[in-house]
Amino acid sequence: MSEERIIMTDHRREEMSLHRYLRAIGFQELKNTKELDEILDEVIDSPNRVVSARDSEGNEIAELTREYGHGFGIRIVGQFLEDEESFEIDYYYPYFSGSGVTTQEQADVERHAGNESYAGICDDLKLGIALIFYVQNVNEYLNEKLLNENCLQGSTVTLSALSTEGKIIMPIRKESKKVETPAQMQQRNSLVAAARDGDEEAIENLTLEDIDTYSMISRRIVNEDVLSIVESTLMPYGVESDQYAVIGEIMDYTMLPNKRTLEELYVLTIKTNDLVFDVIINQKDLLGEPAIGRRFKGTVWLQGKINFMSM
Repeated sequence: MSEERIIMTDHRREEMSLHRYLRAIGFQELKNTKELDEILDEVIDSPNRVVSARDSEGNEIAELTREYGHGFGIRIVGQFLEDEESFEIDYYYPYFSGSGVTTQEQADVERHAGNESYAGICDDLKLGIALIFYVQNVNEYLNEKLLNENCLQGSTVTLSALSTEGKIIMPIRKESKKVETPAQMQQRNSLVAAARDGDEEAIENLTLEDIDTYSMISRRIVNEDVLSIVESTLMPYGVESDQYAVIGEIMDYTMLPNKRTLEELYVLTIKTNDLVFDVIINQKDLLGEPAIGRRFKGTVWLQGKINFMSM
């Protein structure tokens, strides 16, 4: 793209602020909006990928992506103006692409009120709560929806997370812990599904199970730390619906550099509540040394890519 094409209107520049999770992908030293403008200009001027689509009001929008390392970077959504020599940003965000398929459950998608961004909602029985995540591939979703109104049928989700605060904690001694078999897990999932459909017997069984769990925790907490009782957790954190407090077992990990800033980042593959997904965190924000079998404890911003059947 030509240099003239990266012009942005003054009021748009004033609106841009430093995204909290930029540090998670290696922009910890970014201090002011002038430095941010240089990065955004760089994304617009030389993106690695451009995807166009029509938004909910029929306007054409462009999604520009620039990678700053393997699987992570900055994504800008906006419009090229009529002269095709200037670009108006609606919003931008740091992204991190996860690996594999996290859940086979179908996701629903809802538009955010403020701009053309979307939240995904996935009702995974393993969690017992509705999992809400920030949709990464918005323009792909809009294009799929234009071709097929039921495009979400049969779709899967690949979750990933960005973190600005985390620590490594030791694992639970599993030989002393009762491990659920796959058959027991399937039976519990069936009970949860039946309870959601109003089955009173299933509701009663789950209530009794929760009472037993509460009694066990009450006895053990007298002499033990809570982190030696709770192996993993994924709970909503704060007022934003796609942020979570997480404790998960580290299944794998690697270290990646941000190619522009050379900051080192950890990518941790964690398992929490039987969900497996990747977390990226700046090395400077992680307390402790990761290792397979240890656990990650921190707060994360959950993102997700919807994998459509036609993809």
